Amino acid sequence: MPGFRAGRLARLLALGMPALLLGGAYLSQYGFGLYPCEMCWWQRYPQFLALALAIAAFLRPPGQALLWLCAAAIAVSGLIGGYHAGVEYGWWEGVTACTAHTGASGENALDAILNAPLIRCDVAPWSLFGISLAGWNFLVSGASALAIAYLLDRHGKAGS
Repeated sequence: MPGFRAGRLARLLALGMPALLLGGAYLSQYGFGLYPCEMCWWQRYPQFLALALAIAAFLRPPGQALLWLCAAAIAVSGLIGGYHAGVEYGWWEGVTACTAHTGASGENALDAILNAPLIRCDVAPWSLFGISLAGWNFLVSGASALAIAYLLDRHGKAGS
């Protein structure tokens, strides 16, 4: 029974964390005007993959391999977040140019480009307790990936 609970909890965590992190990212973007830079987008892509893998694991139980891949995708997002946080804190230089929000559709494309605010990758637009959004992604995604891996390992040992 404990193995079953660990597997179920791993599955719920694998589905819930990417959904919450992506939901928070879109809420901050559209609700509070914190538009993502290029490196912010890089962090979202593995979360999209993790969410799709977690949904597939729910549709195709037991889905242990899918959940391991989900944990890996969440970890990748966290590692990108750690790298991005280091760029924001000035610990190292980023490898990318920054992007800009292009404005609402229906505008003249040239005006939208010329009037778009520049979203810098090396400046944290918001922080909580001195930790940027990228830093929080590093912490939350890293902890989530480790928790999913631990629960899957526990589930596998109980099933053996």
